[in-house]
Amino acid sequence: MLTRKQYELLLLINQRLTEIGVPPSFDEMKDALGLKSKSGIHRLITGLEERGFIRRLPHRARALEVVRLPDNLAAQGVKPASNTAMPAAEAAAARGFRPQIIRGDAKMPLGGAAVANANEVVKLPLYGRIAAGLPIEAVRDTSNAIDVPPSLLGRGDHFALEVAGDSMIEAGILDGDTVIIQKAEGAENGQIVVALIDEQEVTLKRFRRRGASIALEPANKNYETRIFGPDRVRVQGKMVALVRKFDS
Repeated sequence: MLTRKQYELLLLINQRLTEIGVPPSFDEMKDALGLKSKSGIHRLITGLEERGFIRRLPHRARALEVVRLPDNLAAQGVKPASNTAMPAAEAAAARGFRPQIIRGDAKMPLGGAAVANANEVVKLPLYGRIAAGLPIEAVRDTSNAIDVPPSLLGRGDHFALEVAGDSMIEAGILDGDTVIIQKAEGAENGQIVVALIDEQEVTLKRFRRRGASIALEPANKNYETRIFGPDRVRVQGKMVALVRKFDS
């Protein structure tokens, strides 16, 4: 016999595994069930595991698999879904985020963000690697630019940043990728932003408002969501596209 929350969580995990082969993150579970903390999710998962509905998998993405379903679901033909550990970029696309990726490796002398050929490319300033501990102004490199198709850009000013680290791999953003950022001072929930923390640290994370606080969410199960007061976080831009260099 399952509690209502256990039943809802089991349904959510099985649905996500069926759709994309990876269960939801603990933060996604918490939000979907309307819980205030992830400790409640830990208790629900333990309860489902003890009752034989799920099992934890070692060395697998998010490490959960549905073993069986309640009788009423089985009678409806719903089948337990396995953890297929879908590649991060595919899983992110299946969840609705589809980064626009173009092949590119050119870096050219910067003459400002100007159109090189109105029908082909736009030159954007490339500001170096986005790294913890440094504001955008500190990583800005005025000697480089990158060619980007105009179709990837929206209104307003844009710049490019090279990604350092793996905190956003489940959104299809890898170490060494170049992200195209539209300058902005605000963002909607769920958007991936360049955020400046305490006027010192710059990070690329998913933006969410939680009451009076701001959450900066990674897209990697090995990293924790960070919560800040609104006066500690300043949005500097929103990600609109991604450029990836492929080795030949």
